[in-house]
Amino acid sequence: MSAQPAFFESQAIRRVYDEETETWSFSVIGIIQVLTQQPDCQGARKYWKVLKGRRQLARRRLR
Repeated sequence: MSAQPAFFESQAIRRVYDEETETWSFSVIGIIQVLTQQPDCQGARKYWKVLKGRRQLARRRLR
């Protein structure tokens, strides 16, 4: 696996290429940081934590 940053609107997003499966894996936190225009990753981490919690709560309600 090789790590190479991807750039979106001049901000780096962490990504890793898996040569075995020929797929890219991107950092969810990095994507959220760029899309929500967060100055650092801490705000993006909090956003992702809240989003995951809401998703889990919605799944529990569907059962």
